[in-house]
This record gives sequence, C-alpha cells and structure tokens, in this order.
Amino acid sequence: MSNSPLVSVIMNCYNGQKFLRESLVSLFSQSYKNWELIFWDNLSTDESKNILNSFYDDRIKYFSSKKFLSLYSARNHAVNKAKGKYISFLDVDDLWREDKLEIQMKYFLKNENIEIVYANHYLLYEKRNVKKIQTKSYLPEGFITNDLLKNYCVGIQTLCLNKKIFENNKFNDKYNIIGDFDFVINQSLKKKIGSIQEPLAFYRIHKDNLSKKKIDFFIKELEEWIKINENKYRLKGFSFFHQKVFLFKLKLKSLLKIMGV
Repeated sequence: MSNSPLVSVIMNCYNGQKFLRESLVSLFSQSYKNWELIFWDNLSTDESKNILNSFYDDRIKYFSSKKFLSLYSARNHAVNKAKGKYISFLDVDDLWREDKLEIQMKYFLKNENIEIVYANHYLLYEKRNVKKIQTKSYLPEGFITNDLLKNYCVGIQTLCLNKKIFENNKFNDKYNIIGDFDFVINQSLKKKIGSIQEPLAFYRIHKDNLSKKKIDFFIKELEEWIKINENKYRLKGFSFFHQKVFLFKLKLKSLLKIMGV
C-alpha cells in the first residue's frame, strides 16, 4: 500500500502459553507489514514470555505490569504505549486472517470520515475442531447504537480504530468482561462505525473462556451496566435494554447446558 500508517496491535497476556504461539503466527503472517506489537505481560508465571522471545522481530514491544491489573486496566496501559495511528486488538487465544490489517487499512483509506471499523468473525470451537461464522446477517454500519443494543456483534479481535479516540476516552476498568462492549456502545453514540462483512478473525471457544464462573460474572456485569445506563439511553430514544439482556441470558444459560459447564 502506498499509504501505510503504523498499526499498534495490543496483546494483553496472563498465562496465555497454550494458544499464544498460534496467535503470534497469525500476526506475523499479516500481508500488511507496518505494525508494532504492544505485548502487555500481566505478571504471567508460565512460558508466555519465552514463547514471545522466540519471535525475533524489532516490531515487538514488551511491557510487564508492576502489579496484577484487571483486563481493561491492562488494555488502557498497553494503549498508552502505542505509537501507531491505529489500534487493533489480538488476544492470546484468538487468530487473524492473514489479510485482516490490509483490508481494514484499505477501508480507512477509502472512508476518511470513519474512525472505527469492525468485521465479521468465526467462532473456533476447540473441543470439536470446527469453525462457525458469527453473524450471517448484514453487519450494520453508520450510527448503529440501536442495532448494537438489539444485537451486539462487534468482536474486539476485529476492531480497528484511530488512536486519537483514546485521547479523551478509555476502557472502564471496573469491568472484567464487558469493557469493550461498554466502550463501543459509548463511541457509537458519537461516531459513525464502519463494517466489513467478511470474517477477518477467529474467536476461539475453549473451556477457560466458557467457564460457568465467567458467564455468571458476565451476566452480572451486564445487569449492572443496564442499571447505570438505562435512563441515559432511554432518553436518547433507545429501548432495547431489557429485551436484549433477557434473551442474551437465556442464550448463555442454554449454551452452558449444551457445553455441560
């Protein structure tokens, strides 16, 4: 690409050795080469750092927490270290398609008024070794708050956004599960959001991210978020809070039964 801005890829790690190498390979295989990796080690005690060090590349920027941080606090710290014009997120257990960054940079080049873009993604089931597309319907774009409250479809592993957004905004670090949901919903009130219909990433579903403890905690955080934000969004004309959360909780509980968690 003739116009190749630097992309800062945020990877937060706490004992992520199981899938880390595969995730890193998906980054180093990107057709778009002008990126840096901001690797934030949240006091891992496993082989994560050694796995990272096996990749010899000066685009890797390694940082270590002085104390254990919540996920979204760690993400805020990592973003603060970023030098790129754009920010993307790749978790230690997820994967990118090799042209993920290239497609998103081309999108920004053609749509200069857009500062946030997301894409479809695959669900990658570790237990069954199969993949399933996350969203078969059309992904909304523009001012999409209403759409996201009805059917939230933005995977953080697909997000790419202009770093200047973080000059006056950050993840709410009181959340451990829904911090990106809260961030994107709030940004959608102020900014047009772009979408790419094809899946550009893989969200890995495995026993650690599908634990009953995490799902119960997720539901609790979502209920708390609704209590805090209900009046604000209702005054703005959005009315899908209770319907969405009720259906979402039913889906999660059904999923728990299916997975035997």
